[in-house]
Amino acid sequence: MLYWLTLFSDGGDFFNLFRYITFRSGGAFMTALVFGFIFGRPLINVLRKRQGKGQPIRTDGPEGHITKSGTPTMGGLLIVGALMTSSLLWARLDNAYVWMVLFVTLAFGLIGFWDDYSKVSKQNTKGVPGKVRLLLGFAIAGIAAYWAALNHPAELQYQLALPFFKDLLVNLGVFFIPFAMFVVVGAANAVNLTDGLDGLAIMPVMIAAGALGIIAYAVGRVDFTDYLEVHYVPGSGEILIFVAGLVGGGLGFLWYNAPPAAVFMGDTGSLALGGALGAIAVVTKHEIVLGIVGGLFVVEALSVIIQVIYFKRTGKRVFLMAPIHHHYEKKGWAEPTIVIRFWIIALILAMIGLATLKVR
Repeated sequence: MLYWLTLFSDGGDFFNLFRYITFRSGGAFMTALVFGFIFGRPLINVLRKRQGKGQPIRTDGPEGHITKSGTPTMGGLLIVGALMTSSLLWARLDNAYVWMVLFVTLAFGLIGFWDDYSKVSKQNTKGVPGKVRLLLGFAIAGIAAYWAALNHPAELQYQLALPFFKDLLVNLGVFFIPFAMFVVVGAANAVNLTDGLDGLAIMPVMIAAGALGIIAYAVGRVDFTDYLEVHYVPGSGEILIFVAGLVGGGLGFLWYNAPPAAVFMGDTGSLALGGALGAIAVVTKHEIVLGIVGGLFVVEALSVIIQVIYFKRTGKRVFLMAPIHHHYEKKGWAEPTIVIRFWIIALILAMIGLATLKVR
């Protein structure tokens, strides 16, 4: 919205700053951060009053989680509200990619809100049936995938770009849509599975988003893509503004989610943020790189898949408990130790993912 202030610019005044993505990204970050600090405590008070007993705690989970009983959930509303406000204020609203990512974020957030509301109102950990959530998620992802494909340059439509190779594209044809759907839904649910400890999910989300934001900015500039020898996606640079809002809103949320958490993000936040990561990867043609920068989420999801398959076939468990962060809890690791070490792993993986821009 503020971009249109450039209409009053003669090219050498203050309004000219709004032409620059980097300036508007800084504005989006600060807007989202201030939003989080202003509305965080009032939102927590409302959630605590409305939810009463807070998020239901699994009785078969780690023993230490019982002490978290009564903590309100749906804190993801703070993050989504912050990044929506900052994006609408600072991003170019004539950019199709911005609207696509906002659509995915809000739609998955609504699925998560429905699930959280069901759990809290019934004081039951089951919530909305998994098949229903998956069906809705794939429908949303299908719309987003087709949306992205229509707006990609003709030479990139329905193509899969491979990291480490300069010009190699794999023409997926009609299979690009289901592939992109899997990326978005997989990312959403992987982040959801990771959200099991205070502060565990939000920092790796911010790290992965930051890496993808840098990639979006790079592939949206023809001078950068020529130098890096990656595929040029016109208009994708605006996604950096969305990412800046996500990071600002995420930091505002982390202020209240740091151990011991005053609020959980719930499925409202984890599904929205995971879906956003998947959508950004599809826009920038870096779907495979998402598996690297978001490798922590991949490991968390795989630990659940391996546990379920192995248990069904043998009746035994590979991990003491899945997802894998609970395995380390069962082994006696302190919660802050797990959280901080997983943050370090997420940062290392993000650096490796960014390196793919130059290693060609």
